[in-house]
Amino acid sequence: MTTVTAVPATRAERRSAAAERQRQKNAALAPVLPERMRWAALALWLVLALGGAWLVQLPVWLSGQGMQHPLFLLLTTLMMFTPAVATLVTVLVFRPTSIPRLTGLAPLRPVRRTLGLSAIALVGFVALAFLAMLLGHAMGLLQLDLVTFSAAREAFAATGADLPADAVPGIVAVQLAMIPVVVLMNCVATFGEEIGWRGWLLPNLLPLGTVPALALSGAVWGLWHAPVILLGYNYQRTDILGLLLMVVWCTLLGVIFGWLRLRSASVWPAVVAHAALNTSVNTFALLMAAGQPLDAVYGTLLGWPGWILLAVVILVLALTGQLSRRAQPGLSSSEAAHTPLSGQRSTVVEAMHPDEGAHMGLDDKIKNTVEGATGHAKEEAGRHTGDRDLEAEGKGDQTKANLKQAGENIKDAFK
Repeated sequence: MTTVTAVPATRAERRSAAAERQRQKNAALAPVLPERMRWAALALWLVLALGGAWLVQLPVWLSGQGMQHPLFLLLTTLMMFTPAVATLVTVLVFRPTSIPRLTGLAPLRPVRRTLGLSAIALVGFVALAFLAMLLGHAMGLLQLDLVTFSAAREAFAATGADLPADAVPGIVAVQLAMIPVVVLMNCVATFGEEIGWRGWLLPNLLPLGTVPALALSGAVWGLWHAPVILLGYNYQRTDILGLLLMVVWCTLLGVIFGWLRLRSASVWPAVVAHAALNTSVNTFALLMAAGQPLDAVYGTLLGWPGWILLAVVILVLALTGQLSRRAQPGLSSSEAAHTPLSGQRSTVVEAMHPDEGAHMGLDDKIKNTVEGATGHAKEEAGRHTGDRDLEAEGKGDQTKANLKQAGENIKDAFK
């Protein structure tokens, strides 16, 4: 006869039950992130992502028009989805245990952590882009015009808009206020990149170590930009130095984007960070004075001021121990630190999902560990008090626990 227990009614009980189900899913799908290098999968992904970028920009290169090609901006937008295509093909070929968990698409739980880090990413990169321009102005690398917004006035005039000078500041203010909305819109395009860089590539480089994986994924991201950087995009250089500058910048950015990915166990904060970066760098160009030389870009987040600020952020993350922290999918830090005993699980989880009662492997191992520790304590107590019976009982408990654990290991080997 089956005993039916009450379904959790309070919010705390529901959260506890949801966390326990998440632990069971994580255990069933372990390891969530790769524990060894999969070189064949990595090679396929790199060929598709890097080769796909060159393939998309091939019409521009063959035309000889460079960035003046009428389809350059459209093709550059399409190029942003080549990492997504590479990821889709690679996971279909190599079939990971769970595609959503490997790539960080799901679970979104805990929502507070995912949304919180996404908000930090949005505000943080908007602030970094603005601070970089202030620093660039202080370093004499560019000139700002925060009164008449002369560069913005020139940009509007180039579109054919005949605006009075006193209307420009108001329009710039509206553009700045719209940054969060534009960030959300740009997430569509940056998702095409981030599902590849931080969704697939970073986790598959983690067997090399966290820091090497963060740096390498960022460097590869920089190299991926070669088809447009070598046309003069971003740094106005068509030589290898322009590409090297992009690689350095993307490596620094990649460490921070990668930290967001690992700290949240979700790709979405990195998607938001990337969108905030692209949006704010372009929007804050309206704050510059008119007539700036092309190399004024070196006074923005892409140049020296940006490198300095990004390096400071990375240093803070490293010194506070944040850089090496990883979240468990679907579990808050407190939930991940708390491992309930088997008796606590069955009364809550089985009430909500009786079919999950069969998945007892994790709890059995915990129980065996507890029994073994109890047996060891009995043995030590018996030895110190001279109670031979208690000492023998402790040894017996340890032996039974070890045998049960061996049985669990054998079953795991055949799963």
